[in-house]
Amino acid sequence: MIYKKFGSLSLSALGLGCMRFPTLEDDGSKIDEEKTAQIVDFAMRSGINYYDTAWGYHGGNSEIVMGKLLKKYPRDSFYLASKFPGYELSNHGKIEEIFEKQLLKCQVDYFDFYLIHSVTQANIDRYLDPTYGTLDYVRKQKENGRIRHLGFSFHGNADVMRRFLEVYGDYMEFGQLQLNWLDWSFQDAKAMVQMLKKRNIPVWVMEPVRGGSLAKLEPEYEERLHALRLDATIPEWAFRFLQTIPEVTVTLSGMSNLEQLEENIKTFSEEKPLNETEWNTLMQIASEKSGKNTLACTACRYCVDYCPKGLNIPYLISLYNEKTFTGWTIITRRGVSALTPESHPTACIGCGACAEVCPQGIDIPAMMKDFPEKMKI
Repeated sequence: MIYKKFGSLSLSALGLGCMRFPTLEDDGSKIDEEKTAQIVDFAMRSGINYYDTAWGYHGGNSEIVMGKLLKKYPRDSFYLASKFPGYELSNHGKIEEIFEKQLLKCQVDYFDFYLIHSVTQANIDRYLDPTYGTLDYVRKQKENGRIRHLGFSFHGNADVMRRFLEVYGDYMEFGQLQLNWLDWSFQDAKAMVQMLKKRNIPVWVMEPVRGGSLAKLEPEYEERLHALRLDATIPEWAFRFLQTIPEVTVTLSGMSNLEQLEENIKTFSEEKPLNETEWNTLMQIASEKSGKNTLACTACRYCVDYCPKGLNIPYLISLYNEKTFTGWTIITRRGVSALTPESHPTACIGCGACAEVCPQGIDIPAMMKDFPEKMKI
């Protein structure tokens, strides 16, 4: 395992994201604890020491399960991260209540890393409003040792980051970005990295394979990459891209089975950054892909948590993107034919709750409205 220095700490370059554990009954809130325990155990034995959970992951159960599973390991053998869920506007003003519950759920006395979560255009004003006391509270918890290191996760634009850093920047020790080879230009992740670099804030990476969408590419793209690195897997390219960026310290991956975990651990057994030709080829493929007008969903499922109809929005977007990207295929045909009236986009009431919490800023109601026409139903 590659390790990166962070002050006096030595962090595994690969961290375990706790948002995509195996589940039961096709219910994202019901974590398969037996399989998840196997994943965590293998990760610990393989040298992963960074574990990233959050208040809302798996319907609020990720913190609970991680608390149970990590309890059997010495507290100084792992670093645990969680986050204040400010993406939900009603949580502002409740940080003390939520923080205390998070410690109980995780069965710890302190968090090694704690993040201001999902800073976006939708919530920046509340994060900056001192009457909610967010910054004062997390600074106080850092002073008394219940938070060891403070950071933030980000899904906004450059202006939002600038505003956030003007107030929080002096206290932020790391910044967690959606960073992958497609979003380097598509969502201007490069500019975000540069902004953090100017403040000497190291980068943590989330969505390195973009919710799995960069784990498999169209055959013509895979052929171009295999011609450059014959033995490299497609997911490996995503991680080697990140190894080429010196500002990156920890890369988080939500590995939902042992096969994914084993493959990623193998990748992180050594550093093999891209050369100039490889980098340029990947950027060209990114440019070609991002020009095909798909919606930038990462399947974080925040939208599902707030949909009053319980629609599986990420799945519907995947069908929508498949139709946009490759046309009427067996995937879209079978997927659409399997939708029930209750799970179909026509069940959407257009309330907009999904769009309010979408980190990618997707106009989900518009997609729902366009879905029948897109599918030619």
